[in-house]
Amino acid sequence: MLSDWTVSFGVMRTVYVAIGIVVLGITVVDLLWTTLWVEGGAGPLTAWLMAGTWAGMRTTVGHYPRVRSLSGPVILILTLSVWIVLLWAGWTLVFAGSASSLIDTVGRGPVSWIDRMYFVGYTLFTLGIGDIVPRDGRWQLATTMTTASGMLFVTLSVSYVLSVLDAVTQKRAFANGITGLGPQGSSIVRQGWTGEAFAGLELPLSASTAQLNRLVANHRAYPLLHYFHTTEAEHAPVVAIAILDDVLTLLRFGVADHDRPSEPITTNARASVDNYLELLRSAFIQPADRTPPPPNLDSLREAGIPTVSEEAFDGSLAEMADRRRALLGLVEDDLRQWPASEADRTEA
Repeated sequence: MLSDWTVSFGVMRTVYVAIGIVVLGITVVDLLWTTLWVEGGAGPLTAWLMAGTWAGMRTTVGHYPRVRSLSGPVILILTLSVWIVLLWAGWTLVFAGSASSLIDTVGRGPVSWIDRMYFVGYTLFTLGIGDIVPRDGRWQLATTMTTASGMLFVTLSVSYVLSVLDAVTQKRAFANGITGLGPQGSSIVRQGWTGEAFAGLELPLSASTAQLNRLVANHRAYPLLHYFHTTEAEHAPVVAIAILDDVLTLLRFGVADHDRPSEPITTNARASVDNYLELLRSAFIQPADRTPPPPNLDSLREAGIPTVSEEAFDGSLAEMADRRRALLGLVEDDLRQWPASEADRTEA
């Protein structure tokens, strides 16, 4: 009977080690995937955690802008917490693989589960207290690996947090750069018209395109950026992208052919917006069931800007219906309103 119990206990110890190794493997892979693999985005565990947390927050408190703005920091902190908890749990299970894996140097009796958790905790964070030590042999190697994983976690986590926060700052800078030019596309286009030609638009368009390209790259590397929201519309990248796309639509399809600015610049900018819209697929954002209000072509005519006919402009907008529905879906997913035209603002 005692022999059977001993065998069962030994099997259980082996199971502890196996589960611990699996937990550690999953955690380390997810940590490296998320923090180091630029093209890979978030690791499987992190992606599931982000999506689940965001779904829960959006359902319960998502309609409160102030609370919604905390979703990014909350998900970031939760991700870091899950990594450290899994590392802690995994190594605790590994050291539970033998009753004699650890030695209590102060003679308080057999090493308990709490003692193992305590030992793993101070080893992960390299505190080096020393009242519980590993037994000679493989457990010393396991202790060294525990310390290494803790240092890896701290180093990569700090680097990841700094990179994410820098990318968030770049998001705000991009939005401020666009909304600072004007509250809607038609006003920005009118500001660039000198009375005879467009001047002064090429530089801000080129700068905004470069910023948007960086934003797309950052979103691909750090999908967590999608969950960082702001309470102010002028700081929201989705609003800025809607304004920018209206500017490009007016310049490319609303202004008469012979008066349009440099086509390579507008084409490059539209390609950047297209790249950003591709992120919708990974974020599972659905296009709206309607198109947004069209850009105000009349305000351009009032400013003396030669334009195409209303029929030609409407035809171009019809060809871009899917693209514009995707943009509206992006704006509404962020609980924003499509940038109002000047006519709408006047009526309001």
